[in-house]
Amino acid sequence: MGFLQIQAVAGVALALSLLMGQAWMVQQRTGNSSWVDMIWTYSVGLVGAVAAMWPLAEALPARQVLVGGLVLVWSARLGTHIARRAASGIDDPRYAAYAQEWGPEAPRRMFAFLQSQAFASVPLPYAVFLAAHVPRAALGVQDYAGALIVLAAIAGEAIADEQLRRFKRHPSNAGLVCDIGLWRWSRHPNYFFEWLGWLAYPIIALSPDYAWGWASLIAPAIMYWILVYLTGIPPLEAQMLRSRGRRYRDYQARTSAFFPRRPKRTSE
Repeated sequence: MGFLQIQAVAGVALALSLLMGQAWMVQQRTGNSSWVDMIWTYSVGLVGAVAAMWPLAEALPARQVLVGGLVLVWSARLGTHIARRAASGIDDPRYAAYAQEWGPEAPRRMFAFLQSQAFASVPLPYAVFLAAHVPRAALGVQDYAGALIVLAAIAGEAIADEQLRRFKRHPSNAGLVCDIGLWRWSRHPNYFFEWLGWLAYPIIALSPDYAWGWASLIAPAIMYWILVYLTGIPPLEAQMLRSRGRRYRDYQARTSAFFPRRPKRTSE
């Protein structure tokens, strides 16, 4: 098992590095940074599925097929959503802000940034690999619970994305802050459900007889760090404060940043 673990980590790291190199090339040629997140999503899903089913065999265990299928479904849904946004010509404001800040150094620094993103993403497909290779003979309660969490997270994120899309599409909402549906309970419900989905793999992987399974906890931990402290909430909220001002500050005062909960009452 030790050699298989080394193969998995090395293979995941190399594949993500190469794929994010391709993402950099697309971003440089098109000038649209939204393609970066699409490629990242498809890359993590593809690499995770391959890792789950590695080593390939004619008759794969049911758990490997289940876990590989779950990460592919997540990747297909989110990647297609981002692809539609990118195809409409909408640039990602976070990457656009980085490019403006970096000036002439933007191409070189963007490449380094995307490679660091690839490195930070290694625990995600690796957690998929660990969940797929739990040494349990048959599917059980943990496997089904993990699958339900992934599917619930995919559904929740899809609902949040659709609610935001419909809000933005209505002309009367121009310049306003989306605070309907799930967005009333969290300023970033799509990020919350994205994190929730990665919590499923440790639920499948953790087992008293499987010491490697504990390493799967790194996936939801690093996803939380990325979304809450790095490239998720901080740059997006800075952009929203610039574009929405007081309206967004009021929204921040009454609405949870990440975990959904009842909004606070604020004085008028």
